[in-house]
Amino acid sequence: MIRAEGSRAPGRPASASPEDVLKAAARTFLAGKRLDVNAIATELGVARASIYRWFGSRDGLLGAAIVRQLERTVAYADRLTRATGSERLSEVLDRTIHLLVEDDSLRAYFDNESTAALRLITRGDGQVHQAAVATVEKLIEQAQAHGYRPPIDSATLAYALVRLWEAFLYNDAVAGFRGDVERLQTVQTALLRAHPNC
Repeated sequence: MIRAEGSRAPGRPASASPEDVLKAAARTFLAGKRLDVNAIATELGVARASIYRWFGSRDGLLGAAIVRQLERTVAYADRLTRATGSERLSEVLDRTIHLLVEDDSLRAYFDNESTAALRLITRGDGQVHQAAVATVEKLIEQAQAHGYRPPIDSATLAYALVRLWEAFLYNDAVAGFRGDVERLQTVQTALLRAHPNC
């Protein structure tokens, strides 16, 4: 009996888990290569239908891989910081911006898929945007626990900061990678300014 590419024999246990698939997708993304669900299915010996069941679509898998990389980038920036409160928040966000701009895999993604990349990363109801907001909000709340008083509520501030990143890092005119770090940091610093009564 001939089986479809990436499928497995009936009754045979799956040789890969959702985590294995996500790791493979992250490796592909970090290598600057186009994510191919069929190739990952074949590599791991898992049915394509399973991948789509776990992640919904190619964009779902790619989005999950980008979210994982973003969270690791923020965690790395956080580990490098010794400050506390508002100073720590500012340092982590500034370092994250620089790391994102220096990320060749992100730039390659925009070079290779342009408009699709912009849509996947900036859609308000998309997993990448929502995960970025949640990650930044968590940083703000950690800073608040050490005395920082944001000028607006943490959820709104996190949303505004992520939208700033999207506006200054990704050029919506040509759907390219912009990386306008200096002006982004200027506006971000102004937004992060602590409440005057703190």
